[in-house]
Amino acid sequence: VTTSIDMGRAMSLRRALNERLEERGIKISLNDIIVKAAALTLKEFPNINSAFNGDTLVRYGHINVGIAVAIEGGLLNVVSKDADQATLSTLAVRHKELIGRAREGKIRPEDVEGETFAVSNLGPWDVDHFIAIINPPAAAILALGTAEKVPVVNADDTIGVGWRMKATISADHRVTDGAEAAAFVQRFKQFLEDPV
Repeated sequence: VTTSIDMGRAMSLRRALNERLEERGIKISLNDIIVKAAALTLKEFPNINSAFNGDTLVRYGHINVGIAVAIEGGLLNVVSKDADQATLSTLAVRHKELIGRAREGKIRPEDVEGETFAVSNLGPWDVDHFIAIINPPAAAILALGTAEKVPVVNADDTIGVGWRMKATISADHRVTDGAEAAAFVQRFKQFLEDPV
C-alpha cells in the first residue's frame, strides 16, 4: 500500500531542530524523523507491531524499529529499541552510533536483536518508490523513497513546488489486511505532514 506524503513541514522542522542542536554536535536526519513517525504510528496499530510465528500470533510489548543499513556485501538491520519513547535528538545519536558500527563491521549482538518492525529508506539513492520484502517473522515493513521537490497543485488550483516522498507498507495478510495497512500509512502520513 503506497501513499505520497507532503514533507514540507518535516523538512522545516528538521532544519529548525538542527539549528538548535548544532552547538551540541547533534544532527537529526530525515530518517530519524521517519523512524519516530513510524514508531508513533505503531503505538496506534499494535497488530502491525506483531509477528506470525507458525501457528501463533505474537504481539510485541515494545516498539523496536529495524533500520536497514547498506554494508559491504549486503544489508543489515540495526534496531532502534523503544523508538516510540525516545526524543528525536536521542534517536539521532543512537542511530548514528548503530549505523556507524554496522558500516565499520563493529556490530554488537544487541544492535541487531529485538526488531518488531522495519524501515527501509532508499531515499539517499534517488529512488522514487519501491516495495520492501518483510523480514520474517515480522508482520510488516515500510519502504521510503526520496523526499524531493516536485510540482504540486495547491488548494487554490495554482501550481507550486512542494516536497513529496512516497511510502509503501508491505504487510503479512496472516496478521493484518490491506485496509489496516492503508490506515497505518494514512496515520504515518499525518504524523509527517504535521510533525510538531
